[in-house]
Amino acid sequence: MLPIIYGPTGVGKTEILLDICEEINCQVISMDSRQIYRYMDIGTAKPTKEEQKRVKHHMIDIINPDEYYNAYMYRKDVLSLLERLGKENVKVVIAGGTGLYLDALVRGIFEGVPADENIRKELKKLHEQEPGILRKMLEDIDPEAAKKIHPNDLKRTIRALEVYMKTGKKISELQKSAKPSGKYEIIILWRERKELYERINKRAEKMVEMGLIEETKRLLEMGYDENLNSMKTIGYKETIEYLKGKYDFPHYLHVLKRNTRHFARRQIIWSRRYKEAFKINLTLDKNPRKRLKGKILEAFTKE
Repeated sequence: MLPIIYGPTGVGKTEILLDICEEINCQVISMDSRQIYRYMDIGTAKPTKEEQKRVKHHMIDIINPDEYYNAYMYRKDVLSLLERLGKENVKVVIAGGTGLYLDALVRGIFEGVPADENIRKELKKLHEQEPGILRKMLEDIDPEAAKKIHPNDLKRTIRALEVYMKTGKKISELQKSAKPSGKYEIIILWRERKELYERINKRAEKMVEMGLIEETKRLLEMGYDENLNSMKTIGYKETIEYLKGKYDFPHYLHVLKRNTRHFARRQIIWSRRYKEAFKINLTLDKNPRKRLKGKILEAFTKE
């Protein structure tokens, strides 16, 4: 079985995995939807060049900030990578905090419904004319999908309606036909909330000290528009607003910390759907490193 390490931002995935993977001669496949972007290092908490020399990482720096990428593409790329590394007898751990990528690997993704820009344009126009109408349509057409999609998630709402309009089938039904790929041992790392939030606050301060503001300026100067999906990442979004004069510096730091904490909370909620996962509390466990290493080695021995 292949171990997948999932945990919220700031929990300490990289620091605990580096020593373990170095010790057992194991490589890491990143499961982070923001570390895929080149030039975005500080704001995505990407492993440093020194850390990547210690342990080889995959699925980092694979596209530019203005290029499109999704969970389906991630799944396809990782499965191809696993096949190649398997032939080379390379041991790997998948690690990150992107729930959609975790779902794509473990639960699979239904295929065969390409995007239709004409349908999307019409749906967006309808939303602009009558905000909330798309949500009502989805609730009528596919109530099961509506329960899973946040009312403010316009992108996924449009996708669900697009699929129905193209196929006549509900996206919730098609998703049930998705085929999982392989066997995975899911390991969830977490901390007590107070400690996690303190770590997040300190990390936000450290990112700014390391040059998050300068990195964001550089990306804008390189021509990467603030409306790109990549630039709406927590850290860059707040920094752009600060650069535009929306906040003074103390309030900027406050918003950066608050939004990161909220994001971590959403990641924690996402992890709860994996009730079968093995959980390690990095706050209360007496020897979390030993437990994690043992679980990874155990996974490698399972069929």
